[in-house]
Amino acid sequence: MKLAIATLLIGSAAAFAPAATPMRNSALSMSTETTTEKAFAKLPASIKPGVVTGPALVDLLDAAKEQGYAIPGVNIVGTNSINACMEAAASYGGPIMVTFSKGGGQFIAGKSVNNDADQASIAGTIAGAKHVHEVAALYGVPVVLHTDHCQKAWLPWIDGLLTASEEHFAATGSPLFSSHMLDLSEEPLEENIGICKDYLEKFAKVGILLEFELGVTGGEEDGVDNTDIDSSRLYTQPEEVFYAYEQLSQVENGAFTCAASFGNVHGVYAPGNVDLQPKILMNSQAYIKEKIGSDSDKPMKFVFHGGSGSDVSDIQEAIGYGVIKMNIDTDTQWAFWDGIRAYEAKYHDYLQGQIGNPEADDKPNKKYYDPRMSLRAGEEAMAARLVKAAEDLKCVNVLN
Repeated sequence: MKLAIATLLIGSAAAFAPAATPMRNSALSMSTETTTEKAFAKLPASIKPGVVTGPALVDLLDAAKEQGYAIPGVNIVGTNSINACMEAAASYGGPIMVTFSKGGGQFIAGKSVNNDADQASIAGTIAGAKHVHEVAALYGVPVVLHTDHCQKAWLPWIDGLLTASEEHFAATGSPLFSSHMLDLSEEPLEENIGICKDYLEKFAKVGILLEFELGVTGGEEDGVDNTDIDSSRLYTQPEEVFYAYEQLSQVENGAFTCAASFGNVHGVYAPGNVDLQPKILMNSQAYIKEKIGSDSDKPMKFVFHGGSGSDVSDIQEAIGYGVIKMNIDTDTQWAFWDGIRAYEAKYHDYLQGQIGNPEADDKPNKKYYDPRMSLRAGEEAMAARLVKAAEDLKCVNVLN
């Protein structure tokens, strides 16, 4: 069942296990704040500009929960959208999560490349991740490298990415990716969490965080189509959240987050057509708190999938119940296109031929049809839309 990965992100470095269990040293649960100089005034010292993994990622998510904001998690399809994400983060003064889908990875490798064994999806996702590693620090913000919905049939994609992270960890002491999402919500709850548990054991060895889904996120996104799903599956129960928490907490040094469904949907929906029930998250927090005897009212960190058409008040209510990341895709896709569309409209008469425009019949138009011009317009529009998203998520000026 899909519990909206955005719904269950564990509370602190210690909260990856029940509160009664002593915190274990690991790539994900051991803070380094006491041994490093702070780069951001409002964040723990472990967090530096560039890709954030391991203990620094845990510290970053803890800060989001404690300070009451959510990080935009943005689906990308190439370096233009990757760079727009980081440009936006530098503008609004907060962290960003760059998210690769299986289809997005394939697009980066090239749609003409054979992908029968996910080789294009694997290669493209790795290539995109390496791009982020090379340039992220230049933007001066924390960047989380994440992968989106991975169904059971797509697990070989994650296997390939895990191999790349293991190699990167052996060479550098950190994984290539910060976190991966396994979306096994179409499977029975026990099978879903059982497979997640197996993968978490592998992730924990190299400092990768697991995001998993319970319940179902409605709508359609990048090959995942739940448009005709039974509406009852759009709402997760606290008992399901706790079962997952209890099982995954048994993994030594395991760090995980959960997307719990509370009526959220993918796709384009007008405000008022989406029936969000954020109190499902509040009830899950209370249930887990009672079960583990936690002192915290928000022992879980939740992530929010499918925010399209959601009222800002509902989004911010969900943040109050422990949501620390919200996925954004539909709106940024439109923004990128709208930027290109506006560019074409503005320079239409300069884009009808290589030579000849309103200024002169023999004047060249190269500087207008140079692909970098229209693509840059798309980047700027996407970045502007993400600044607005960050405002809605209270993620503005949270670094310094």
